Amino acid sequence: MSTRIPLDTSGAAQSPEEIVIAGVSLVADMAGALWLADEKIIVVADLHLEKGSSLARRRVLLPPYDTAATLARLAGLMERYQPRRIIALGDSFHDREAAQRMNAADHDALRALQAGREWIWIAGNHDPLPPDSFGGQAADEISIGPLTFRHEPTMGAAMGEIAGHLHPVARVVTKTGSLRRRCFFSDGTRCIMPAFGAYAGGLNLRDSAFANLFPHQAPSVHVLGRDRVYRVAHEYCHSD
Repeated sequence: MSTRIPLDTSGAAQSPEEIVIAGVSLVADMAGALWLADEKIIVVADLHLEKGSSLARRRVLLPPYDTAATLARLAGLMERYQPRRIIALGDSFHDREAAQRMNAADHDALRALQAGREWIWIAGNHDPLPPDSFGGQAADEISIGPLTFRHEPTMGAAMGEIAGHLHPVARVVTKTGSLRRRCFFSDGTRCIMPAFGAYAGGLNLRDSAFANLFPHQAPSVHVLGRDRVYRVAHEYCHSD
C-alpha cells in the first residue's frame, strides 16, 4: 500500500546540518533522524527493538538494555522537536515476536511516545506488519510531496527516495586516527538513513551494496558526531 500526503514547501528550514532531497530541506539530527520542519515530521530508520533479546535466545549475551536506550534517544527527539507525525522506516522491531518480549516499562514508554501523534510504521524485512499492541498506520511506503519514504532503497534512479535498511557507516581517517560512525548518505536525489537502533550495527558505505544507488555523482556523507552532524567529502571515506 502507498500513501501520499500534500507537502507545504514554503519557508523550508535552513540549517548547517540540512540535507536537501529533491529540492526539500530536511535537518539531519545527530541522533540519526531527519526532521521535516514544515510538516513537523520526524523520520527514523531501523530501530531494531528487542534485538538484544533476540540475540540472547541464541546465547549471544549482551546487556539487555538496547530497547530502553533506543526509546530514550527517541524521546529526546520528541522533546527537541515536538513532532506531530513519526515515520519509522521499517525494521522497527527486530522480529515478529519482539513486541511480546518487550518488558512492561519499555512497552509503556513506546506507547507514551505515540500518544497525541500520528505514527506511521513502514514495513521492513524484519517486521512486515506492526505489532497489534501498538497503534499507528501501517504502509509499504508513503509519499509526501516529492519525497517517498520506504524501507529498502530501489536500484537505479529514485528521485526523492528516503530509505533505510543498509545501515550506512563511514570510516574517516584523521590526523589522530580513524573514526567509524553512522552516517546519512545522499546525492540530493535520494538519502539512505543511518540505523537508529542501539544494536543495529552498520555497513561501510564503500560496500558494493551502495554501488548502484548513486551512479551519476559523488554522494555527500553526513557523519553523526557527538555534538552535531559533520559533512565529509566522499573521497575521504575509506573501506574497513
